Amino acid sequence: MKRSLLLLFLFVSLLAGAQKSDGEKIRGLLAAQTEAWNHGDLEGFMKTYWKSDSLLFIGKNGLKWGWQETLRNYQKSYPDTTAMGKLSFNILVVKKLSADYYYVVGKWMLQRMIGDLSGHYNLLLRKIKGRWVIVADHSS
Repeated sequence: MKRSLLLLFLFVSLLAGAQKSDGEKIRGLLAAQTEAWNHGDLEGFMKTYWKSDSLLFIGKNGLKWGWQETLRNYQKSYPDTTAMGKLSFNILVVKKLSADYYYVVGKWMLQRMIGDLSGHYNLLLRKIKGRWVIVADHSS
């Protein structure tokens, strides 16, 4: 009986240790976003954003509202893989604000044959229906 309880305790401990923290999940989400971009998949890249008219994107042209509008802006600015280049993120801050919100600050870099681009970003992520999504993005 004691041996069974010990094995059960070890098994539960291993499972608990194997689960990713929310911060790790968010880093994974940004890695998946980068991978989609680097495969020329803008719609895959957009899967990390909240698919809502309330999504807020702030860029060099000001505020834009909505998932569809954000996708259109990306498609206009990056019409092909040459314009998209290869994306990388340098994540500087991943800060838990509450059980349902995280704040992320980092640097983005695009390596392109037509000229490199870079800037900084801050993201507000929210857990909606058990899934982390970007609800606000300020990239410059």
